[in-house]
Amino acid sequence: MKKFVVVLFILLVLVGCTETNVLKGTMADKRLGAALLAKKPFEIEKNEPDYNTAGINPETGLYIVDNETSMLVYVNKYRELPEGYTPPDLTEPDVLHYSPVGDNRRLLRKEASEALVSLFEAAETDGLTLVAVSGYRSYERQQAIYASNVASKGQAHADQFSAKPGTSEHQTGLAMDVTVQGNDDVLLSQSFGETEAGQYIKENAYQYGFIIRYPEGKETITGYSYEPWHLRYVGKDVATEIYLNEWTLEEYFGFDYPGRER
Repeated sequence: MKKFVVVLFILLVLVGCTETNVLKGTMADKRLGAALLAKKPFEIEKNEPDYNTAGINPETGLYIVDNETSMLVYVNKYRELPEGYTPPDLTEPDVLHYSPVGDNRRLLRKEASEALVSLFEAAETDGLTLVAVSGYRSYERQQAIYASNVASKGQAHADQFSAKPGTSEHQTGLAMDVTVQGNDDVLLSQSFGETEAGQYIKENAYQYGFIIRYPEGKETITGYSYEPWHLRYVGKDVATEIYLNEWTLEEYFGFDYPGRER
C-alpha cells in the first residue's frame, strides 16, 4: 500500500511539472508573439536592393548599368547601357521578318532568338502568322532615330515615343517589335493590341519568356506610351511573375522609376 502511495505521488509530481513546463512554454510563446507583433515595420532591417549600376554618367545624369549582358538587364529613362556596348551572341531568328535580308534589325541575342521562334511557332498552330519587325539597334542607329523624332515632332513627343541613345531596350538585343502578316494598318500601331494577334501576344508571350514592355495604363511608370508590339525577353520565370502580377519591369525591380527614385 505504501509503495502504491509513493508511486502515485511521484506520478502526480511529474504530471504537475509537465503541465507547468507546457504552460511556461505557452506563455513564453505568447510573449514572443506579442513582441513580434509590436515590432514596427521600420525597425525590421531590409537588405538594400542590388541596383546593378556602376555609377552615374556625368554627361547624361543617368545610372550606368553594370550587368549589360544579363537577360535581366534593366534600362529605362533613369538607366543606360555602358558606352559602346554591343550585345554578344546576336543571331537571326528563323521567322518571318519585315526588314530586308542582312539588316541588323533582324537580330536578337541567342536565347531570346530561340524563344521568339517558339512563340511564333505556337501562334502559327493557332492560325496566326506573326512577323518580326525590329530587334537589335546600335547606339548610332537609336541616336539617328531619336534625333529625327525630335526634329520632326519636338522633344516632348520624342521622349514619349522614342528612347534616347543608350537607354533603348533594342540595344540590349533582348527586344523585338512584332506585327501580324497581311495587315500593315496595325504595324507599330496601338491598334495592334486590339487584333487577334495582339491579344494572343498579350495572353501567351510570357510562356516563352517575353513581356509587353510598355503596357497600357502604365505610362506614368514606364515613361512611354502603350506599345503592344514591343516584346522584351526576360526568361520564363520572371515573365510569368510579371504577367500574373500585371507589373511592368520597373515594378518588378521596384526602383528607378517615377515615384521610386533612389
